[in-house]
Amino acid sequence: MDLEVGSIFHDGDTIPVEFTCDGNDVNPPIFIGHVDPNAKSLVIIMDDPDAPGGTFTHWIAWNIPPLGEIPKGVPPQGVVDAPVRMVQGKNDFGRIGYGGPCPPRGHGVHHYHFKVYALDTVLELDPGASRKELERAMSGHIIQMGELVGLYGRK
Repeated sequence: MDLEVGSIFHDGDTIPVEFTCDGNDVNPPIFIGHVDPNAKSLVIIMDDPDAPGGTFTHWIAWNIPPLGEIPKGVPPQGVVDAPVRMVQGKNDFGRIGYGGPCPPRGHGVHHYHFKVYALDTVLELDPGASRKELERAMSGHIIQMGELVGLYGRK
């Protein structure tokens, strides 16, 4: 069974401004259901495949306990102990942690994919790692996946 992924917006709905570069630029809460009891950790990858230069990575984090929620407002640091334990990597803004939707003005509505993976292991990966390094480390360990898509555009 796939992971159920949700937030305070529904799949296909607009992401509230608070969670974008036009607001507080903090991550929305991510609710996760139907986690396999064999899952040892969760990974989140948020990206925008509509970006002008190709898929743009907004957030990568791993070694998240297989709980039902990633709370709002995870601090932008490599190793996080609260509000939930996790390790974060570099986004395509060149920063560690979450970087909210910030499409070019007049570029239409972009689709932001919040992909959550359940793994059968805990990853040995340093804070600040790249998406490529994360995907390589995850390879062969994914036991479930779920996705939420939010929309955002700037006039």
